[in-house]
Amino acid sequence: MDNRAEVREFLMSRRAHVTPHAAGLTAGSNRRVEGLRRSEVAALAGVSVEYYAKLERGAIAGASSSVLDAISTALQLDDAERAHLLDLARAADGIPSSGRSRRRTTKPGAPRASLQRALSSITDAVAFVRDPRQNLLATNDLGRAFYSPVIGDGGRTPNLARFQFLDPAAHDFYPDWDLFAEMCVAIMRAEAGRDPHDKGLQDLVGELSTRSETFRRLWAAHDVRTHGAGTKRFHHPVVGELILAYEELAITAEPGNVLMIYTAEPGSPSAERLALLASWAAEQPPALPADDGSSGAKAPDSGARSV
Repeated sequence: MDNRAEVREFLMSRRAHVTPHAAGLTAGSNRRVEGLRRSEVAALAGVSVEYYAKLERGAIAGASSSVLDAISTALQLDDAERAHLLDLARAADGIPSSGRSRRRTTKPGAPRASLQRALSSITDAVAFVRDPRQNLLATNDLGRAFYSPVIGDGGRTPNLARFQFLDPAAHDFYPDWDLFAEMCVAIMRAEAGRDPHDKGLQDLVGELSTRSETFRRLWAAHDVRTHGAGTKRFHHPVVGELILAYEELAITAEPGNVLMIYTAEPGSPSAERLALLASWAAEQPPALPADDGSSGAKAPDSGARSV
């Protein structure tokens, strides 16, 4: 896999983020680069300048795990960034990452009956399945009501990234829109490094890069992150503000897909509003089946609300 440009830009962007002071070095004068020099990274990692320069040109194939670990330490990479660098190296060596087979574009299919039953058994929390391309593949009843601004009238597979960057309603649904945008792109960037053969993800990146200046800028930053766990704030059009804790769980039967569960603190205003949303959901008609991989986003990013 020729991913040299991706490797080069990632390493250069990480080097630019580390100051000499943060690395315990004396800055000196007449510095012409942001962050560390290549020679400084090489010295911190214990490799020759020539070898590090080769890596930063993108020639990462064959690099040992010990060298990659030393480079990660020198660049002060966090866990997500270290994993991303290893994924890039595996891709350069032609090794599929994280047990995933190499994939081409496929349309999202109907969820397995047992998976849908498992989702439906979760009644007091928002539960849904998302794939690496940010497609919302399946939900429980509360999840369908929660994501009603994303799903719309149904009939199409909703995509969280398209909603984030192409639908003006996202700015209302996500009060912290800037933060959500950064998280969305960083997760997609990590997925792209983990599975560079996923043409569906490549196509999505190309589409969003064409239609959203904000997405282009964030994608060019080469920031990566994992989801894991945390807290998010939403503004639902039916019940108002919701502050929810989330947990991300891998679905081992479908490598790359994850189960997301959002819960509210017991006794909190968000818990009361989530219960109200569940009552509202019980009164809604059944959802229409999904028919393709498009999102139904309303309009392109005009740039007026860009970060």
